[in-house]
Amino acid sequence: MLKLTRVLLCAAAVSIVSLAQAADPILIKFSHVVAENTPKGQGALMFKKLVDERLGGRVKVEVYPNSSLFGDGKEMEALLLGDVQMLAPSLSKFDKYTRKLQIFDLPFLFDNIQAVGRFEQSPEGRALLTSMKGSGIVGLGYWHNGMKQLSSNKPLYEPSDARGLKFRVQASEVLDEQFKQLRAVPRKLSFAEVYQSLQTGVVNGQENPWSNIYSQKMHEVQTYITETDHGVIDYMVITNAEFWDGLPNDVRTQLQSIMDEVTVEVNNQAEQLNQRDKQNIIKAKTTEIITLTPKQRSEWREAMKPVWKKFEGAIGADLIEAAQKANIAQ
Repeated sequence: MLKLTRVLLCAAAVSIVSLAQAADPILIKFSHVVAENTPKGQGALMFKKLVDERLGGRVKVEVYPNSSLFGDGKEMEALLLGDVQMLAPSLSKFDKYTRKLQIFDLPFLFDNIQAVGRFEQSPEGRALLTSMKGSGIVGLGYWHNGMKQLSSNKPLYEPSDARGLKFRVQASEVLDEQFKQLRAVPRKLSFAEVYQSLQTGVVNGQENPWSNIYSQKMHEVQTYITETDHGVIDYMVITNAEFWDGLPNDVRTQLQSIMDEVTVEVNNQAEQLNQRDKQNIIKAKTTEIITLTPKQRSEWREAMKPVWKKFEGAIGADLIEAAQKANIAQ
């Protein structure tokens, strides 16, 4: 009788543990490398808030900003290993998984952020979200950060002004070639290293949207910012394909719906945030902002077109053509 009682007690204990485990929420660790007051940072917090509200105890989102969990060099590996479930890397970070996303790094391809948005929502742009599934990565949406501006400790009015300067770049073949085309020296550094590298002279300049420049205080260690709008730093919100496919169907559907909603809001707010931070930089009076004339901007675009040609084979001429069409408002 005593033995039977022990068996029943053990069985009951196992059942209680199983119920407790079944009740544990699905954990989504959302890691990113920028400050919380940037478009990406705000988007991650908004996603967490809406998941908390709508999925209650079924899903728990933890947000890790400012490289506090994984930095630029480790976050993709962490996602593929399942150590994090969600990232929003810059579109420049996907070279090794698909060459097609290099299109977003082509300099002076897009006229403005509106053109970028039209391309991302086109059939060609939407198809890129699932282009890395074979590598274990699923794209859930595009988040704007903004158009890039070129900063330096030397005024940059025309392409030849960049010659010989050292610029920080992300780990991107296209961005590397962009500066080589200008006869400048690209230096690949993580985002977290940029401020100190500018301050100590490891690099002379960098490229980022206004919100990144201001939030990381890069304007305090750069004498000039040329408003080039020469490229885009947008993000693809991604998840581990195995994790995503393993979610209950209703949870996956709700998470995608929340992501779509957040994406609209992030993209609406991103340009406002960039323009606000541009004004903050002007008010700081630490940096002179140079505005290019249409003629000067055209000269920069012509100087960069050889970069388009060099990567046309890897990206696809049809994709580049679709991107150029997005410059024309429908």
